[in-house]
Amino acid sequence: MPVYLDHNATTALEPRVLEAMLPYMQSLYGNPSSLHRYGRAMRTAVEHAREQLAGLLNAQPEQIFFTSGGTEANNLALRGYAAAHKPGCLLISAIEHPSLREPAFELRDSGWSVDEIPVSNQGVVDTDAAAELMRQKTPSLVSLMHANNETGAIQPLESVAAMARSTGTAVHSDASQTTGKIPVDFKALGIDMLTVSAHKFHGPPGVGALVLKQPAQIKPLLIGGGHEQGMRAGTENLPAIVGFGAAAELARQEMDSRAAHMSKLKAKLEKELHHIPEICIFAEQAERLPGTVQFGVRGCHGETLLLQLDRDGIAVSSGSACHSDVQEPSHVLLAMGVEPELALTAIRVSLGKDTNTDDIDCFISSLNTIVQNFRTSTVRVRNSHMAPV
Repeated sequence: MPVYLDHNATTALEPRVLEAMLPYMQSLYGNPSSLHRYGRAMRTAVEHAREQLAGLLNAQPEQIFFTSGGTEANNLALRGYAAAHKPGCLLISAIEHPSLREPAFELRDSGWSVDEIPVSNQGVVDTDAAAELMRQKTPSLVSLMHANNETGAIQPLESVAAMARSTGTAVHSDASQTTGKIPVDFKALGIDMLTVSAHKFHGPPGVGALVLKQPAQIKPLLIGGGHEQGMRAGTENLPAIVGFGAAAELARQEMDSRAAHMSKLKAKLEKELHHIPEICIFAEQAERLPGTVQFGVRGCHGETLLLQLDRDGIAVSSGSACHSDVQEPSHVLLAMGVEPELALTAIRVSLGKDTNTDDIDCFISSLNTIVQNFRTSTVRVRNSHMAPV
């Protein structure tokens, strides 16, 4: 049986979510902007999904704006904020996802300065450094992810947001990895903008949202219609939005049990990993997501391990899935001070609500065999080079 251990990249669509979506893919249709009964029924469905997501995030429904996913939401947050304000300073953490890093750095072409907040060797933002940068730079906007997609390290978002509020600085957070997995309370976090993505917690791909405390803070990137309160032009992806809402409702109801299940499996996985020589679990001492473990095996290239595990029917990641074709050390691990050679060995295992102990046992057995074979072949090659001529 195949073993899927890459849930931080994407999750399977929950059957109950698909059930909620199917009528809107078959018998129920209409443009939510139309005034006739078909359109009004579809508008009701969109608003119900907005309420469901608001319930998960402790936000107001009118603060939620649907997008095509987390990447668009991150771009809308940064580029939309920049379009509404004169150029200033943007602070981001050194471990942000590329969908945040790249639009951030692109703002330099528009006159913005961009600085990175350093992290500890456990992959957690240094709050003292953040405070000092805010004092020196007087930023207009700070963006700090809620938890890192590679290591799973949860960030001190509430503390950084409190610092920012004291200076009048706006705060955005990419919560794509935390929404539906651990509590995400938009109001309690005290931030201005929040990115969420449905396919990270068993919703459909192709839909996300940006939560805005004050919509006037940003300008839309897509224009040409009054959709999403004028924040994003384009007819709403109705089946996906309905699925997003259903996934949010299920996550709200089942979050505690899902997290407990994954935490138990994570503890078992890490215990077994420590039996493998020269294993390094990254961010091991940090508070992390319940289902994320990133580790390196000294001397074993991460891409090679990934491909050999794939031959055994096991799916994992060697880092950020969006950069799986790039043979470079993870910028996250480098920011943590991990030496490049070790960073190149990185493997990320991310568990899901349906992962079981057999999956963990299968993974560990396969990994052990691959590592032992690799080290045996390495010794043979080394000895052959040392043989007398």
